Amino acid sequence: MLQDAAPISVPEGASAMTIEVEWEPGDPGTPPHRHSGPAFGYVVEGAVRFELEGEPERVIEAGGTFWEPGGDVIHYQDGNALADARTRFVVTMMCAPGQPMLTLVDEEELKKRAHLRAPRPTD
Repeated sequence: MLQDAAPISVPEGASAMTIEVEWEPGDPGTPPHRHSGPAFGYVVEGAVRFELEGEPERVIEAGGTFWEPGGDVIHYQDGNALADARTRFVVTMMCAPGQPMLTLVDEEELKKRAHLRAPRPTD
């Protein structure tokens, strides 16, 4: 088994999309965003810097998996954790009918929800 995720909630009538994402060395990835349904991923190559609202940032290396519940939860990071190599991952995202697969979160909302973000690692 590669991943066991529970509990999950899939929007009624959801559609699913599976994509392969490739980040060049040091690419920060997609800005803070959310999905209308859950997303499940597998890191094929490299390492993903991953952070969901309320969870500490972590690095998921090749062969590792991740998931996010979707809905209101902000996905802060999904970028390449490596400065000297590319990273590739495959992700299946489920989308509520009539909703976009991915919605960016603006600065105003990030400020309002800052108290929900886990403490950042110190450099």
